[in-house]
Amino acid sequence: MPESEEGLEPEPAEFPTRTLDPRSLRGLAHPLRMRLLTVLRRNGPATASQLAERLGESSGATSYHLRQLAAHGFVVDDPELGKGRERWWKAAQQGTYIDESLYMDPDPETRGAMSVLLHEVASMHTQELSTWVGTMGDWPDEWPKSADMSDFTLRLSPAQLRELGERLHALVDSYREVEPAEGAERVRLHLHAFPQKTD
Repeated sequence: MPESEEGLEPEPAEFPTRTLDPRSLRGLAHPLRMRLLTVLRRNGPATASQLAERLGESSGATSYHLRQLAAHGFVVDDPELGKGRERWWKAAQQGTYIDESLYMDPDPETRGAMSVLLHEVASMHTQELSTWVGTMGDWPDEWPKSADMSDFTLRLSPAQLRELGERLHALVDSYREVEPAEGAERVRLHLHAFPQKTD
C-alpha cells in the first residue's frame, strides 16, 4: 500500500516521493532512521548534532544513521548551509511510496523490514495523536472544534476498499493546491483502513 511522508499513494509532481524496493526498504526500516527522515521532511535541513538534541540521541548515532539514509538516497548534503566541517542534511524527497509487491515479497528479510516500517509508522501516528489530545487545550478554541478523531465501520470488498482509499487520497491531494488562509497551521491527517474479522 502506498503512503505519503511515511508511506501511502503517489503524490503530485510538486510533492516528490520515493518508491521503495526491497533494498531501500531495508535501508529505511529502522526506528531512528525513520524519525530522522521525518524531522528533516517536516522541519528542513539540520546537522547531526541538532537532530541528536531534538531526538534525545547521541550525535554518533544520528551521524551513523544519516549516512545510512544517504547511502540509500533518502537524504543528501545541503551545500548551501554546510560550512567548514559542519555537515547539513536535508531530505531528498517529501514522501515515500510502498510498492504493493513488497507486502508479498518471499524474502523473510524484506518481510521483516516491512513489519518494522509499518509498526513504526503506527507508533508515530499514535504518538502524534496522543500529543494532540494532551495539548489541545493550549490551542485557540477553533482548532479543537475543527479537528477530527472519528472512526467508521463499513462492509466492503477489497476492490471497494481500494476505491475508497483512492478517492480519499484524491481529496487530500486537492487541498495541496489550496492557498493557505490566514491562521493556517501544519495539519496532520492520518488515514487507516483495514479489514476486521466479525464475531
